[in-house]
Amino acid sequence: MKAAVLTFPGSNCDRDLAEGFRQAGASVEMVWHKETALPSGLDIIGIPGGFSFGDYLRCGAIAARSPICNAVVEFANKGGHVLGICNGFQVLCETGLLPGVLMRNAALKFVCRQQKLTVATSLSPYTSKYRKGSEIVIPIAHHDGNYSASGDVVTQLESEDRIAFRYAGNPNGSVADIAGVLSENRRVLGMMPHPERAVSKAHGNTGGAAMFTSLLEQMQTA
Repeated sequence: MKAAVLTFPGSNCDRDLAEGFRQAGASVEMVWHKETALPSGLDIIGIPGGFSFGDYLRCGAIAARSPICNAVVEFANKGGHVLGICNGFQVLCETGLLPGVLMRNAALKFVCRQQKLTVATSLSPYTSKYRKGSEIVIPIAHHDGNYSASGDVVTQLESEDRIAFRYAGNPNGSVADIAGVLSENRRVLGMMPHPERAVSKAHGNTGGAAMFTSLLEQMQTA
């Protein structure tokens, strides 16, 4: 599996995400936001957490208009896999690759803690090694993680089994406890929790490791 991890001014989880891919056996190239083309032969793009462009305007809005994101949208529209975590989830919503928007946390406070999640589906390249309905613990760290979407959008996500994870104890006010959503073709995933911070015993938690090994396994059998 070959992955590219994007870096924007203000990214602070790009190296963590790259290491998550590497621990699963992937090769990784780092890509600066001013590039206009992606490396050849990619299997997946990772858009990391952080505070791209200082979270000015709206979180992820400026990053979504960076030169490299034109290539990301084209890659996704051609069936490529894209994983956006935290700020990366915000970027994916701002590009239109995923529905909805990430708003300020309901309590208007930054939250940073270990968070229980319920696996809402195992039918995706990202979740195939989890059991639907199982609970995992993944760190969260965000100020604008309140996932908002219209009732029609939420109904569609639920009917199409496109909710990947739900919060077990909602930390930010997200509609329907949504912590992560999938695109229509299930190859784009955006999520607020940080699986790349839970892939090693050194992290004190390995709840995120199965996501990266799931991806590797799916790529090998595709």
